[in-house]
Amino acid sequence: MNDFFSLLVEELPRVRSGLWVTLQATVLGALLAGVLAFALGLMAGSRLLLARGFSRVVVEFFRGTSLYVQLFWFYYAMPLLTGYEMEPLACGVVAFGLNFGAYGAEVVRGAVNSVPRGQYEAAIALNLSPTRRLWKVILPQAWVQMIPSFTNLLIQLLKATPLLWLLSAADLMTVVQQLRDRTGETVTAYLTLLAVYFVLAYALTMLMNLLERSAKRRLGLDTGAKSLFKSRSASTTAVGGAR
Repeated sequence: MNDFFSLLVEELPRVRSGLWVTLQATVLGALLAGVLAFALGLMAGSRLLLARGFSRVVVEFFRGTSLYVQLFWFYYAMPLLTGYEMEPLACGVVAFGLNFGAYGAEVVRGAVNSVPRGQYEAAIALNLSPTRRLWKVILPQAWVQMIPSFTNLLIQLLKATPLLWLLSAADLMTVVQQLRDRTGETVTAYLTLLAVYFVLAYALTMLMNLLERSAKRRLGLDTGAKSLFKSRSASTTAVGGAR
């Protein structure tokens, strides 16, 4: 154990670099996933059959195929077909974004569909344009419902980043694996990884909880044990605030 931690301190610059790669893959993958989730989720509710069909095909394909295989396809197979080779980190970001974006699209679609029909009718009665109805009335209410599911997906994305090791990316998993190989301290190495990933996941959870409380305050929802009356009045407030 002492050998592993001594080497860990000695190789601290490499460990920091590996942690930075892991954070980059998580943040950039989450941003791409978020953009795709909203685009595909809103397209799923479009009146255009082509848009709905495109959304459904993309979502089902990337949800129905393995992230492991997707990573290998982007890194090994795509260069053979296109002649363009991406860096390991870029492959990870693209694969994570597409895979988790497909799951996130279902979150967006479900949250938007769960907004009471009366909210749509009230927004129409206020003569709001379709765009203003979406951004001022529907999405603020749906967003509150999306955050818990998005938090789970974000943590899952973080826990998927060790797959970058399979592409020889210099992420945290790769660095710790190399330290394990040099010291033979398997238990210590993987316990260290468990601890680091737990801390990162907990930090992300706290940030998302803050975001959720902020979104609830904008709607006038009590962040504690809210009553049915407050829940209903918040929906009314959302429509009224869009005038």
